[in-house]
Amino acid sequence: MSDSTTLKNGSSAGSPGQKALASGESLAMRLWEEAAGEAGTPHTRPYETVGYVVSGRVEVHVGGTATAYGAGESYVVPAGAERNYVVVEALVAVEATSPPAGA
Repeated sequence: MSDSTTLKNGSSAGSPGQKALASGESLAMRLWEEAAGEAGTPHTRPYETVGYVVSGRVEVHVGGTATAYGAGESYVVPAGAERNYVVVEALVAVEATSPPAGA
């Protein structure tokens, strides 16, 4: 059995404020740090995202519905769903994507 896991140790995950932590064949994990007031435009991605808010607050908009999440809360965004995020308070979150984002 071969090990295809890649440890990124904080390298850029392709988006400002995001650092790759580790990735395997079917899943990747990243650290997301963003200042309050940051907002993305609605977009879709071909991967499912699960996130855990370490500190701060973020509004996750999925398909026109916005839900706010704070420290200790988790969220799920389905693959292919229209999404965007609004950082309400300086955010630190960990996200996992399947399949790996950017793969």
